[in-house]
Amino acid sequence: MTLVYLLAGEASGDVLGARLMAALRRRAPGIEFAGVGGERMAEQGLESLFPMRELSLMGLLEVLPNLRRLARRMDQAEADILARRPDLLVTIDAPSFTLRLADRVRPRGTRVVHYVAPQVWAWRPGRVRKIARRVDRILALLPFEAPFFEAAGIPVSFVGHPVLESGADGGDAARFRTAHGIGPEQRVLLVMPGSRRAEVRRLLPVFGEALRLTAAAVPGLRPVLALAGPVEAAVRAGTAAWPVPPILVRTPAEKQDAYAAAEAGLIKSGTSSLEMAVAGVPHVVAYKVNPLTAAIVRRLIQVPHASLVNLLAEREVVPERLQENCTPKELSAALVRLLREPEAAATQRAGFAEVLALLRPPEGLPSEAAAAAVLAEIDISRAAARPSPP
Repeated sequence: MTLVYLLAGEASGDVLGARLMAALRRRAPGIEFAGVGGERMAEQGLESLFPMRELSLMGLLEVLPNLRRLARRMDQAEADILARRPDLLVTIDAPSFTLRLADRVRPRGTRVVHYVAPQVWAWRPGRVRKIARRVDRILALLPFEAPFFEAAGIPVSFVGHPVLESGADGGDAARFRTAHGIGPEQRVLLVMPGSRRAEVRRLLPVFGEALRLTAAAVPGLRPVLALAGPVEAAVRAGTAAWPVPPILVRTPAEKQDAYAAAEAGLIKSGTSSLEMAVAGVPHVVAYKVNPLTAAIVRRLIQVPHASLVNLLAEREVVPERLQENCTPKELSAALVRLLREPEAAATQRAGFAEVLALLRPPEGLPSEAAAAAVLAEIDISRAAARPSPP
């Protein structure tokens, strides 16, 4: 029996984990899984050790009040891994929790693959030496990450970006419009406020006011808000009083149709920007954190852009409105430009094609490339454990 222990800490990691599980099962039908994940990994048969949402925290002031509970969950996961003795531990993103756990179990014989390279290249490059002590291999999503980590002695497999498997470009605009009674004169604007409670709490009020200003300038605006499971209740409550009531969509199929119908988007910074690029939806990226967290991060950040689209393009393809610039007026002005000026939208789409070409693995789909790397690492682990011939 082959046992892979997976540990995801947020919604995007849950999606990655689910696709990896499916790809592993296709290659190794008898494989078994344990660990921590969300609803997507549960669909693949994972019984989560504890609710993944307890790890979906971000920012210093959000994490500090929960340190004691996080410590208990760390102890629980460590004990479970050591008791099960999996063939491999795959930690998925969420490095503040997952790599600390890896640091505990790797010295005791657990081989570790970390899926999604920590973005220390962006703001804390000196930490790469600490990562080298915690993992046996990194599965990198971005092409420029491999040389950075390999220079520190960490084996890296570039597996491509999973956004290429998101299906974001496979929706049906006509079906979405018919399902929600959207007339031909109405213009769909997609809104994505994030999957963490702190993100939703900070961004939803700003997004709501930005939509009010935009609707006054662009007649017939129909906002569509994509829900993420961990924050669904908070989003429903936070949008109930919006002056322009949004259409709320939850399932992957609904989201894909919404992408197809959307003329523009207002999204929080993160992987969502790449999903919008795959769908060909021009958008504005926004983000806001606690002011203390922002002040600390600004002293450490070493890259010129927050959006992955812009980082990969090495220029601002997508407007970024961050922190003090993340205001209703600024966001609305950028959205109105996209909705009123066809050349602005066309320029973004041309940039998307350039960026997406950089994200493809050497061959096959990203999840298949990741599964191949995981199985190869298991083979390495088993070979190392075999006794040497006399």
